[in-house]
Amino acid sequence: MRRSGGLLPAMTLVAVVLAGCGSQAGPPTATNTSPGASASPGATATLTAPTASPADSSPAATAPATSAPATTNASGSWVTFTTADGQLAFDLPAAWSVTDPAGELPEGGGAFAEVTNRAGKPMAALRTNMAIGSTCLEKYPYAELETQELPALAQNGTSPRFVFETRGDDSAPGPADTPAAAYGITSVPAPTGDSACPIVHFFTWPPTSAMFGAFYNPENNVTPGAENLPYLEQARRYMNTPEYQNIRRMITSLRPVG
Repeated sequence: MRRSGGLLPAMTLVAVVLAGCGSQAGPPTATNTSPGASASPGATATLTAPTASPADSSPAATAPATSAPATTNASGSWVTFTTADGQLAFDLPAAWSVTDPAGELPEGGGAFAEVTNRAGKPMAALRTNMAIGSTCLEKYPYAELETQELPALAQNGTSPRFVFETRGDDSAPGPADTPAAAYGITSVPAPTGDSACPIVHFFTWPPTSAMFGAFYNPENNVTPGAENLPYLEQARRYMNTPEYQNIRRMITSLRPVG
């Protein structure tokens, strides 16, 4: 669970193995398993202007979603991204970019999209059609900084939730290279008691599971004025930044198409 470079292992195309909570803070193995959900090579996802207020009568703008900045609508600065398989959509700031390498996915298929900000820093990644499993051998101090139920993504009457949470503290730093903080969508129930398993942000989505989020990384998630503070304090202060507010709005806007 490195906090340097690009997106953390939980947000890469293939997540790392959770080989016991005490030795590895990454999430469980994630692989494609369902051939019926594959996107055709070269399929192109699109960015469109989200449904506008009555004052915005301009037609929706469209643009290929391959490392290109989003196209703004006439009334504001947000657009809508639709995955290449046409199953999911979410809104994002028009100044941010989406990469959707549909033709580069394993044969199992599914959707993948990485969102970067204006500076090219990764903010979150969406991935569907994932098979997961996890083992929790140890628990660590935790905090839920924020949580929100997402009924639009409910499956079998159960809604996942958006959460920004932490693991570890100064007295019990937790798994390798932690404390850790992450934001994303999860179907895992909220922890109880004074400790919790390592962070696993996956939510139930046909045909298996999906993820949309990222681990907090001070190199990507810049918190002005907090650079010299401890990691967890930087994460808490990041919640007050406009960038985090945009991330939360983006992730919680995820919804089925149609």
